[in-house]
Amino acid sequence: METNGVRPTAEQARSALAETEQIQASTAARSATPWPTWFFITLTLYIAALPITYGGAMADPDWLLPGPAWVGILLASTALYMALFAVAARKWRVKTGVALRLDVLPKRATVPLAVGLPMLLVGAPVAFRATGWAGWLIAASVAGAAVSVGFHLAFVRLHRKTA
Repeated sequence: METNGVRPTAEQARSALAETEQIQASTAARSATPWPTWFFITLTLYIAALPITYGGAMADPDWLLPGPAWVGILLASTALYMALFAVAARKWRVKTGVALRLDVLPKRATVPLAVGLPMLLVGAPVAFRATGWAGWLIAASVAGAAVSVGFHLAFVRLHRKTA
């Protein structure tokens, strides 16, 4: 790359490359910053509620509430969660200049989460429907909340290491 017809020296090129790498690392660190606390709490509560609302929607007879009420609760809570996610992402982008990202996290953490959490949150309601035992829903709710907290803490640790 030439500037005004002059080629940069090898040292100038290395310096520019190092600066670029530092900017990329800084962007990744800022992108890996944990969710705002209010959104982390919202996400954890949403994950904890999903098995129970799915279970209610899938229950054969009316379990605690009529089936359509469970579906309404499920749809309303999902819509609220998505709206709050959009607000958190927009505020974060305005505050830091980078988007909230999961791709900067280690794949060894995100792949099991992406596979295991949906199986947990949907599997428990299926087991509840098959057995009628609500313990499946409570166990999945507690485990889902624990996974959310653990993932958030890993996010915080990653940010501290890269910051």
